[in-house]
Amino acid sequence: MEPNETPEREKDPGAIAEAGMLGRWIDRGGLLFAIGIVASMLILINEVLLRYVFNAPTIWAHETTIFLCGAAFLYGGLYCTARDRHIRVVLIYDTLPPPLRRVLDVVISLICMVASTFFAYASWLMVQKAAFRPDGSFRLERSGSAWDPVFPGLIKVFLLVVMTVMAVQFLILAYNYARGRK
Repeated sequence: MEPNETPEREKDPGAIAEAGMLGRWIDRGGLLFAIGIVASMLILINEVLLRYVFNAPTIWAHETTIFLCGAAFLYGGLYCTARDRHIRVVLIYDTLPPPLRRVLDVVISLICMVASTFFAYASWLMVQKAAFRPDGSFRLERSGSAWDPVFPGLIKVFLLVVMTVMAVQFLILAYNYARGRK
């Protein structure tokens, strides 16, 4: 092995081939949310220093870090779907021959698509209350704190987007598994 060469087991595989172009986009988007986690850490370090060293706490740090971490957590499900890295019990799956595994991959992807669609619908019901006034005008739900950001409304809209994209990603996976496409 060359000095600058990464061992095969340490290479980042990225999105699986069956995830298609959408999976590759989702995989690339993961970097943004990883940066958000690091930003959360830096914000909290800043808050600890300001609060306990300078006795000058902020009103925005905690809500911002909760929002950034919550958004990263939501995106994480989509990210794992594109990379086929979600938790699964493979006791039976691993004992099956490849053609039967492919059938199970299609069935599991379709079931997950239906579940994601139901969650997208449920999140749409939340967005209707969090983003629209009774007269139909647009106004995002706010936190009600002293700072009062629109993070609660934004996270609900983001959940709707993630669940919708996840349903589409599962449909793409089912289609490509059924075709046997790599």
